Amino acid sequence: EGGLHEFMGWDRNILTDSGGFQMVSLLKLAEITEEGVTFENPFLDRGEEIGICERDGQEQAYPDETVKNNKKRSAGQSLSAPTINNNTSQYDYTDKNNEQLQQSDHQYPKTKSQRMLLRPEDSIYHQNNIGSDIIMALDDVVSSTADDRIRFEIATYRTLRWLDRCHAAHRRPHDQNLFPIVQGGLDTSPGGLRDICLAGFRLRDEKAPGYAIGGLAGGESKDDFWRVVHHCCCALPDTKPRYLMGVGYPLDLVVCTALGVDMYDCVYPTRTARFGVALVDGETPG
Repeated sequence: EGGLHEFMGWDRNILTDSGGFQMVSLLKLAEITEEGVTFENPFLDRGEEIGICERDGQEQAYPDETVKNNKKRSAGQSLSAPTINNNTSQYDYTDKNNEQLQQSDHQYPKTKSQRMLLRPEDSIYHQNNIGSDIIMALDDVVSSTADDRIRFEIATYRTLRWLDRCHAAHRRPHDQNLFPIVQGGLDTSPGGLRDICLAGFRLRDEKAPGYAIGGLAGGESKDDFWRVVHHCCCALPDTKPRYLMGVGYPLDLVVCTALGVDMYDCVYPTRTARFGVALVDGETPG
């Protein structure tokens, strides 16, 4: 009740990510397919699954057989394979009872299993529920330092297909802003992967209140980093906010703001604060 704002006691804007970055940070535990990304459970070092349900406020285990019977239910709703609506050219995801995913109340037992599937629909469902003001589409993220052209190409086109699924699953477009995330690696060549992704976004521009630039700050050189940021900012509309994900250090904030970026997120301020350092306006104290 009340969502994330009430939980935090914060009456201003909140932005949440989709889970895409974990495809990089948890790559060794992830399997990425067209359906979504499946993560191994790093905390369960056993061959069987353990079901957990809540009774009278207490978590209690229930038999493995029950877990197997409810395995598909544990995520909330079991989805059939996607079908294409020829009239709308969009994916139509329905559950076994032909009810829309967004109509699900997700009142099923929780399951601690070896694997968890995160689909674009799941990411949007949870972001809708917690009520953040800006939510991110689930994108296919590849480390910027990876040397695999085919993988980058797959991820770029998949990001566009997943964006369509995110739009179809979005239940609160009137009060939550869904941002697409530009992917395409470090390829800024004319007609290259970044251009392909940007062109796909332009076809969907009426659904985008703002845009994010992703797939950076992963170990690439500063020259490559700034080149991609500049390329994306030049292609994205001036009338909508541009959000650079995972950035940044003070120098990056200055340079990327000059290049046209409006929004940032980074662990740097809080991580640095652990060691007694604060970022302040004006001249350096002392």
